[in-house]
Amino acid sequence: MKKQKQNSKKKIVFFVCLAVLVTLFTVVTVSFYGDLKKGALVKESATLTVEVGNGTLAVAALLKEYGVIGHEKLFACYAQGKGYDRLWQQGTFTVEKGMGYHALCALLTTPQLASIRVTIPEGKQVRQIAEIFAKAGVCDAADFLTAAAENTFDYPFLAGIDHENPLEGYLFPDTYYFEANTDPVQVINEMLANFERKAYLQPYIDRAEELGYRFDDMIILASMVESEATTRADRENVAGVFFNRLHNPSYTKLQSCVTVEYALGIKKSIISYADTRYDSPYNTYLYPGLPIGPICCPGIDSLEATLYYAENNYYYFQSDENGKLYFAETYGEHAVVQAKVQEDWEGEVIEDYNH
Repeated sequence: MKKQKQNSKKKIVFFVCLAVLVTLFTVVTVSFYGDLKKGALVKESATLTVEVGNGTLAVAALLKEYGVIGHEKLFACYAQGKGYDRLWQQGTFTVEKGMGYHALCALLTTPQLASIRVTIPEGKQVRQIAEIFAKAGVCDAADFLTAAAENTFDYPFLAGIDHENPLEGYLFPDTYYFEANTDPVQVINEMLANFERKAYLQPYIDRAEELGYRFDDMIILASMVESEATTRADRENVAGVFFNRLHNPSYTKLQSCVTVEYALGIKKSIISYADTRYDSPYNTYLYPGLPIGPICCPGIDSLEATLYYAENNYYYFQSDENGKLYFAETYGEHAVVQAKVQEDWEGEVIEDYNH
C-alpha cells in the first residue's frame, strides 16, 4: 500500500514538472517567435546609429539596447544564419514598430548613401556644435541654436533645470549620421537621447547624490574639468582642486579662468584682471560656488574624473603654453609656478585675489 502511495506521489510530481516544463517551453517559444516576427519595440519608432565596423554582435547589442528586440543572441544567430555578417551599413536608421528580424536585417543592410558622418568632439559649446553641423551640411547653425533655445525637450536629466543656455552640457559628444537638411530638433533629440543612454546612468546619479550634489552640478563641474585639462590624471586632480575649494570655507570662489572665458565668449592664453571683473553668473572669480550652468558639453572621461575625483591637498593649478598642468597646495607655491610658466606670455598675470 505504501509503495502504491509513493508511486502515485512520484507520478503527480512527474506530471507537475512536465506541465511546468511544457509551459516554460511554450512561453519561451512564443516569446522567441514573437520577437522573430514582430520585434519587441514598445514605442512607435526608434532612431539608432550603426557605426563603421559594427558586426553582428554589435548590431544585436544595439538593437537590444534600444528595446527593438528582446533576444540579442537569437537575433545574432538568425542574422549569421542568413549571411548578414558582413553586410551591415553605417548610418542612422529609423526602426518602426512591428519590424521582425527579416525587416530589421533588410533595413540595416541597405546603404545609407546620403548620410553625413559628423563627429562632435568633447568640450564643444552648443554654438560650436551648431557650426559643426552647419559646415557638414546637416542643418543651419542659426536654426539649430533657435531650436535649442526655444523648444522644450522632455528628458529626465533636463527636468527642473533653469539655465541661461538650457542644453549646454547635455548634447553628447559622439559620432552621428544625418541626412542633409535634417530638422535641427531631430538632431538635438538624437544627441539628448544619446546622453541619456551613455551619461545619465544610475551609478553616476547615485554617486552625485553620495557626494551631496545634484547630477546637474556634476555636469557643470565636468564641463569645467573638460575645459581645464586633457589627461585623465589631470582631470581627476583638477576636480579634486574644485572640490577642495567647495568644501573649504577659506576659499569662497573657484576662480576658474575657463568660466570667465565662457562668460565673455572668448578664448585667451591669459585672462586679465579686467576680464575677471566681468559681471556674469558664470564668472567664478566674482561669484562663489558653481557657475549657473555648464560651460561646454563634456565627455564621459571628464564626467567620471569629476565623480571619482582625486583626493589631494591641492588648491591651485596652472597650465603652461603646452597645456601641461602644475598643481600646488599653497598660494606661495602656486605663485612661483605661475611666474615661471607665464614669464614669456603676453598678457596680464592673474593672481588669486582671495589671498
